[in-house]
Amino acid sequence: MRAIRQFAFGGPEVLRLEEVPDPHPGCGEVRIRVESAGVHLLDTVIRQGGGGPRAASRLPMTPGREVAGVIDEVGSDVETNLIGQRVVADLGPTGGGYAELAPAQVASIHVIPDDVDADSAVAMVGTGRTAMAILELAAPTADDVVLITAAAGGIGTLLVQAAHAVGATVVGVAGGPNKVALVDRTGADHAVDYSRSDWPDAVREALADRPVTLALDGVGGAIGRGALELLGVAGRLVMFGSSSGSLTELSAGDLFGRGISAGSAVGARILQRPGGIRTLELSALEAVSSRRLIPLIGRRFALADAAAAHVALQSRATTGKTVLRP
Repeated sequence: MRAIRQFAFGGPEVLRLEEVPDPHPGCGEVRIRVESAGVHLLDTVIRQGGGGPRAASRLPMTPGREVAGVIDEVGSDVETNLIGQRVVADLGPTGGGYAELAPAQVASIHVIPDDVDADSAVAMVGTGRTAMAILELAAPTADDVVLITAAAGGIGTLLVQAAHAVGATVVGVAGGPNKVALVDRTGADHAVDYSRSDWPDAVREALADRPVTLALDGVGGAIGRGALELLGVAGRLVMFGSSSGSLTELSAGDLFGRGISAGSAVGARILQRPGGIRTLELSALEAVSSRRLIPLIGRRFALADAAAAHVALQSRATTGKTVLRP
């Protein structure tokens, strides 16, 4: 089979397409003939040797954690009636998704609903799962004024849809006119370009000085700080990433002085949540099957172009979910 292999940590150029022996499932495993593999910003961090305790860091490796496709082989202790099932899975720390064939633990797979395509399924098992965790913590209501940073991204577009669906006033901020236009189309009441230095003033003007009651921030850095400063008294900041390269700067003085609360929907909270991650994955797949949430698939890259997909993600040239198609 063909797979992306990585023999050293470094830039996108370390990702190489190679012919490797076909993998075979072990005990408790199935083999998925991959139709779609998710590309995540975390993949670019892992490629450089980072990513924390859940990151696969042993070399050589095949990156990629989210795959959807058809089971074509099962381990000796797995029921053969699973062969031919369309499934989606998070492969966990071992990775292996950037490939034509990927082994997966049978406990990690979900049958894909008939009305859901492979790209949407792979988007929801990872990106959608995170969106569900954010919404679980944030609990937006019709009374909220919700500010969403990186609103044109895979998670951001889902959050815009969800906040709009409950009747909240939604402000989506993103970088550049094209992304702002996309945010507008996904259901935001107001779309603002945060590449403008005065973007917080543009938000205040759009809201006629109504305070933001809930900020959902996946950017961090100066953008995250700007979102925090738009919160009114009793406002909530829910953080879920730092695509800018740094976390949002805040202190106990901000919480006391501004009368706000802050929390993170990812990291330890999602890994240790009661019910586990799997229930979030099930909720995400149900949401797409029922059409309550529709993941935006931004760019589809060929497997051979995995390095280009990483470049596009790191340069913030993507919208929605980025996938590889073997």
